[in-house]
Amino acid sequence: MNPTDLDTLLQQWQADEAAVRARISQQGSGVARPDQIQALTGLQAMQAMLDGQLPPPPICDTLDFMLISVAHGEAVFQGQPMRRHYNPLGTVHGGWYATLLDSALGCAVHTTMPVGRAYTTLEFKVNMVRALTEQVPLVRAVGRVLHSGRQVATAEASLLGHDGRLYAHASTTCLVFERPN
Repeated sequence: MNPTDLDTLLQQWQADEAAVRARISQQGSGVARPDQIQALTGLQAMQAMLDGQLPPPPICDTLDFMLISVAHGEAVFQGQPMRRHYNPLGTVHGGWYATLLDSALGCAVHTTMPVGRAYTTLEFKVNMVRALTEQVPLVRAVGRVLHSGRQVATAEASLLGHDGRLYAHASTTCLVFERPN
């Protein structure tokens, strides 16, 4: 990509985030009550969060990332690497990468859950392939479901810069079960 295209894409990512922030601005972070989500599919619950009808989770405030979009089998999170995320080596801590990727993976799986079904992570693997610093303005974790069955779901995610550079990738295996009442 040429520099103009990169600037345009970065501006689009910033605009996407601003649009989500505007929709959720009235909603403080928190956790949805069971009565708010019991009749919703996973995709409906995730969309309600994006629309500002359900609160975004507090972890997004803590680690400076947010849900940007969802579709069946896909979730996109965006984060801003910041100095406060640094490890002693002067780069973003691996836990920040992992949390962003785990969010994209889990929420992608969540979008495939029918009413009354839930999941939990059984296994999660992350590979960091490039260091992140605050010089990278934004990254996106794109999670996609590979399989969603009655008992098991699997997904993979990539952590990408607006320039297309891969910073990390991850995979997960989730246990699917009936949601307790």
